[in-house]
Amino acid sequence: MEGFPWDVLLAVAGIAVPAVAFLWEFALVGRKRLGYRVQMDTPTASGRGFAPTADALAQLQHENGERLVDPSFVLLRIENNGTTDIDTDDYAVNENDRVGVRVKFPGRTVAGMVVTELSSPHLHECFGDDSGFGARDENPERPAGVIDLPRVPLNRGAHYKILAVLDRIPNGSPDDFDDPQVVGEIKGGSLRETKSRTGPTSSVIALILFLVVISIFQLTRSLFFDEKPPPLDCASGKLTITGSTAFAPVLKEATASYAKTCPGASFVFDTRGSAEGLGSLNQAGNEGVLAFSDGAKGEGFPQLLPRPVAFSLFTLVINKEAGVQDLTLAQIRDVYDGKIANWREIGGKDRPVRLVDRHSDSGTRRTFEGQILAGKREPGDNSDDCLKPAPGAQPGVVRCAKPSTNDVLDAVSRVPGALGYSELGAATKREDVLAVRIDGHQATLEGAIHAAYPFWETEYAYTFGEPKADSLVASFLRYLTNQVGKDIVRSHGHRPCAELANPVLCRPGTS
Repeated sequence: MEGFPWDVLLAVAGIAVPAVAFLWEFALVGRKRLGYRVQMDTPTASGRGFAPTADALAQLQHENGERLVDPSFVLLRIENNGTTDIDTDDYAVNENDRVGVRVKFPGRTVAGMVVTELSSPHLHECFGDDSGFGARDENPERPAGVIDLPRVPLNRGAHYKILAVLDRIPNGSPDDFDDPQVVGEIKGGSLRETKSRTGPTSSVIALILFLVVISIFQLTRSLFFDEKPPPLDCASGKLTITGSTAFAPVLKEATASYAKTCPGASFVFDTRGSAEGLGSLNQAGNEGVLAFSDGAKGEGFPQLLPRPVAFSLFTLVINKEAGVQDLTLAQIRDVYDGKIANWREIGGKDRPVRLVDRHSDSGTRRTFEGQILAGKREPGDNSDDCLKPAPGAQPGVVRCAKPSTNDVLDAVSRVPGALGYSELGAATKREDVLAVRIDGHQATLEGAIHAAYPFWETEYAYTFGEPKADSLVASFLRYLTNQVGKDIVRSHGHRPCAELANPVLCRPGTS
């Protein structure tokens, strides 16, 4: 039944059924309802297995002085458990009949009775001499004692109780007594037996089960059968993400979130550095590739268009055995110039300086050279293991190069005295390396904006020309810069360019 409005039907049923049940229970059948309970019907003879002193209760007698043969006690409760009051005219009897309800006890006769409880004092006058309240015997063929109850007006929730003493009829059957019979009728309502209970009624249980079944059915449909259309801004296709390894964690989370929202989209990652990513995009020359770069593209890619995405912070990271966590810009430049070969020369421990760099096509390395080394290019590497110079290499400070941010962090953690650099988000997640303060300043957005902290850069997304508005490239870029994308960017320690007090900081050429 494709196209059938199941959701509407279930919603209507979920509202209508409880509403009808409520009206039926409290406005129709339950509007006028007189209830009764036989709260006690107990014989007293010890021969029935009760307490051995129960025979003392048998020392009761009829009005004529004869002792009761087989007495029993009955406690009746008559109550208004409907939703409206019950008046004397609501009893379905002849208007001249003073009795509203009759209670018959087959095989027994009524020896005496008394009103034991009234929910309201004004009910006392309903049991006067001419009220119809009394007891008698009827039906000689099948003898039964009868208690006549008057037409008592009862407000909602009102009740009264009658305690009666009964005796087996002379020469009656020794079998157990039959249950009492309550005879009467309420106009526009009902007379029914009620039960004292602490748990829910069967009707309430049935209603709860109905609502549970409706809820399970709706949940099953929404999980396994409903095919919700994707949002209007979704695009389908395949997109290759290339470029910056520093920004890759953000992009992996963002693409996974986009693909979950837009199932028709798929993504392939080929992040091997900013420069190589820009080259791959330029060579592909189509909308199937999106490149990210730490910093502006430089010369040589006239058809690649930049879009500022995030303000990214970077930090130097150092091995814990170096004994140093605060360096001046001048000290950093001396270290990378090879002028400082041991950390003890600047107050650290007696550990040789070992530098872990990125490859020359890395955007993070270009940012480090531009912002920290004042544009001076790092010397080439001379070590394969970051511990000692390779055979044939020039002696001096050990330098090695790694292809990704995580590789740099792993090497700095492993090599005593090692120093490297990384984007801030990845570094702060590691407990095995220390972030280096520069001139006493930690890596913070406020410090970078006010020129106190120098190691930062704009993260750019590059496309080959202007992408079509309905393309996956354009759709994903919009997603990355909307609220969901901003939350992801922020969670990795970057700041969306649109949230900067001075967005010009994110524009090309400002670094």
